[in-house]
Amino acid sequence: MKKRFLLSAAVFFAIAANAQQVKFEEYDLPNGLHVILHQDNSAPVVTTGVMYHVGAKDEVKGRTGFAHFFEHLLFEGTPNIKRGEWMKIVSSNGGNNNANTTNDRTYYYETFPSNAQKLGLWMEAERMRHAVINQIGVDTQREVVKEEKRLRMDNQPYGNLFTAIQNNLFTNHPYHWPTIGAMEDLNAAKLQEFQDFYKKYYVPNNATLVVAGDIKPAETKKWINDYYGGIPKGTLYPKNFPKDTPITQEKEVTVTDANIQQPAYVFAYRTPGSKEKDAYTLEMLSSYLSNGKSSVLYKKLVDDEKKALQVGSFMQSMEDAGIFAFYAIPMTGTTKTTLQTDIDNEIKKVQNTLISEEDFQKLKNQVENQFVTQNSTVEGIAHSLAHNNVLMGDTNLINKEVDIYRSITRKDLQDAAKKYLNTNQRINLNYLPEKK
Repeated sequence: MKKRFLLSAAVFFAIAANAQQVKFEEYDLPNGLHVILHQDNSAPVVTTGVMYHVGAKDEVKGRTGFAHFFEHLLFEGTPNIKRGEWMKIVSSNGGNNNANTTNDRTYYYETFPSNAQKLGLWMEAERMRHAVINQIGVDTQREVVKEEKRLRMDNQPYGNLFTAIQNNLFTNHPYHWPTIGAMEDLNAAKLQEFQDFYKKYYVPNNATLVVAGDIKPAETKKWINDYYGGIPKGTLYPKNFPKDTPITQEKEVTVTDANIQQPAYVFAYRTPGSKEKDAYTLEMLSSYLSNGKSSVLYKKLVDDEKKALQVGSFMQSMEDAGIFAFYAIPMTGTTKTTLQTDIDNEIKKVQNTLISEEDFQKLKNQVENQFVTQNSTVEGIAHSLAHNNVLMGDTNLINKEVDIYRSITRKDLQDAAKKYLNTNQRINLNYLPEKK
């Protein structure tokens, strides 16, 4: 046992010693666009990404789903890119592209062979400068989003479980609704509302442009200035979101789902925003409790005692707050009380006793591995640079974040469990089959 621990420690520190710093350059254009350049000439590819500081939380009640809707709508084209041509241009030039939305931001990117870098820069500038937002595009993408919601959520077992958690853990803050929004809100919205949303949020001073890969910085800067320098600066609006009062009393709620046969039980806690060190600590704590089949909860409730079909925990970090949740799907004959008691007992163990040195070292190894994997491609590096700038306020976290995890101690894990994972601070969600 001791020999294996020493070996894992040696592996961890060997990886840590070899972890290379990600070099980058950043600056602002006069219109407020923040630019980050990362040069890596080891492979002839370049990722161009633009992250806008607009997500589902920037919507208003009764008009949810706009941020995610734009993730689709802004592939409709521009005055210089005909409708239906966006994907064709990318693929015909050997590239790939995608976009994604969270509660806090929207991210678009293309990865091209480096000889087509200029094309990627031009396409994202087109999207920012004058995307076409007309009725045919809105009607088309509305149906696409409806189908996505049906496939991923409404017709998927447990597909609305996370939505149920959000709905009940947040009541005032707009984290209350899911990123995909409500279809009735999108149906009711007029064309002018979509156009206004674009004008409000898709402005250069609300965006970060990242170019990573096989670039020549001087050449790239010239193209950036040519394509983006003339885009007008917009008005930035304060993000004054209503806050939720702390949860001080345990609350029980029930939600039904027609697509499931076995219930799921969730115990969810509201936690700090992603910039706080406690958010990092809670991520590590979640990994300790449920990351993989050798984790504490899985081994106990699924493997050894056969009480659950599935069990786990997760930490969802967001800009303004986080979600720490335990979930369990029982085996037939296992009661909610049994699962709740067993999970609470594991929480109490962490609150009352430091985890073992061996488990702690294993946890550090996992964090290091995740960091290396996340930044092993130019696409991954581009995303990390943009994310750290827009949501964390520090682009250089790409080089420092792993040190934050390394600075976390066993005592920190214990203190976080004591501070945030108490029964009077949670929502107990019974996610039950809908009775026929």
